[in-house]
Amino acid sequence: MNKIDGGVTAAKGFEAAGVASGIRKKGRLDMAIVYSQKPCQVAGAFTTNVVKAAPVKWDQKIVKESAYAQAVVVNSGIANACTGAEGYGYCQETAETMSDALGIPVDAVLVGSTGVIGMQLPMDKIKTGVEQLVEVKNASIEAGTAAAQAIMTTDTCKKEIALQVEIGEVTVTIGGMAKGSGMIHPNMCTMLSFITTDAAISKSALQKALSADVEDTYNMISVDGDTSTNDTVLVLANGMAGNQEIVEGTAEYEIFAKGLREVNEYLAKQMAGDGEGATALFEVNVIGAETKEQAKILSKSIACSNLVKTAIAGHDANWGRIICAMGYSGAQFDPEKVDLFFESKAGKIQITENGVALNYSEEKATEILSQEVVIATADIKMGNEKATAWGCDLTHGYISINADYRS
Repeated sequence: MNKIDGGVTAAKGFEAAGVASGIRKKGRLDMAIVYSQKPCQVAGAFTTNVVKAAPVKWDQKIVKESAYAQAVVVNSGIANACTGAEGYGYCQETAETMSDALGIPVDAVLVGSTGVIGMQLPMDKIKTGVEQLVEVKNASIEAGTAAAQAIMTTDTCKKEIALQVEIGEVTVTIGGMAKGSGMIHPNMCTMLSFITTDAAISKSALQKALSADVEDTYNMISVDGDTSTNDTVLVLANGMAGNQEIVEGTAEYEIFAKGLREVNEYLAKQMAGDGEGATALFEVNVIGAETKEQAKILSKSIACSNLVKTAIAGHDANWGRIICAMGYSGAQFDPEKVDLFFESKAGKIQITENGVALNYSEEKATEILSQEVVIATADIKMGNEKATAWGCDLTHGYISINADYRS
C-alpha cells in the first residue's frame, strides 16, 4: 500500500472542480463536482437519522436502482433538509441540469448538500454553478483539492487522501475527500465523504466493503453527539485500472477492502480531529475485551463523554471521568481490573492499575495531554478483542461557532 499525493482525481478517469456559485458569503467555493469519464459501480452508506435530507433520499434511490453512476454534484451552505417535496424536486432539477451539461442519464447523477437545515436551494445559483463546474473540471490534483475545499462548512482544513494497492499485478488507485466538523456522532455524522477508485469491482463487493468499513471508521467518531440529517458516503468505481473484476471471497477483495479501510479511517480521523473548536484529536482504545461489541460500546462512551472531552481540553488527567463513562455505557466489565494509559508524542504514562490510581507525575500527564493527538487506552482484561473510537476535546470555541452559525 503506497500513499500518494491527491484526492478524488488520483484514480484514472476521474475529474473534479470547485467553484464559487454565490451560495456562500465572501466568494467562498461552495459547489463541487466529481466526474468519471466512464460509468461507475456505486455503493453508499447514509444517515441513520429518521429525518433524512432530500439529497440523501435521492442518492439512496440512485445507489439502489440505477444501472450506474457517473457524476456527483455537491453544494455547501444549505443542507436541503426538512424542505419537503420542493427540496426533493430541486435534487432532480440539479441532476437534470448536470445530465444535460454532461450528456449522461439523470439517474447517473448523485447529489449532496451540507449547511443550514430548513432553507430551500437557490436554484438559479445552483444551475449557474453546475455550468461553471462542467466548464472547468479536470483531472489535476489542484482540481480535486478545489472540490475538497468547496464542500467545507465549519471545517478548518480540507480533507483528502489517495493511495495505491497492487491487485493481480495491476496498480489500483483509491482517492477520497470528506467534510465534517460539527454535528458529528457515531451512526454517521454531518459528514460527506466521496471515494473514487479505478478498480474493476462488482457492485455487491463494493457495497459489502463499504458497509463493513463504515462500522469501524465513520461510525466510531464523535464531536458533539448530534447525528445529522445529511450523512452520506459514496464510492465510485470505474474499472479503468484494467484489473480482473474483484468479487467477494477472494484475496483481491481483501487487498481492495484493506485499501478502502485505510482511506476511510484517515478521513474519519481527520473529521474527528477537526471538530468545531477542537485543539486535539482524541483517540480511545479499549483492549482486552471479551467481544468486539463490548470494546466498541466502551470506547465510544469514553470518546462521547463531555466531561472527558473537557478534561482533555484542560490537559487534565482526570481519569475518574473515563471510568465513569465506561460505567454508564451499558457494557459489563470489572472496574477493579481496569488499567488506564495516556499517550502522545510526548510519551506514555500509566494512570491506573486494577482500577486504582498509581503514583504518576501530574506534570508529565499534562505534557502528554497538551499535544495535538492524545490517546487513551483502557485494558479491561477480559479477552483478546479491541476497538478504537475517535473524538476531540470540547472547548469554548465549540459554543462560539454554533451560537453564531447562522449569523
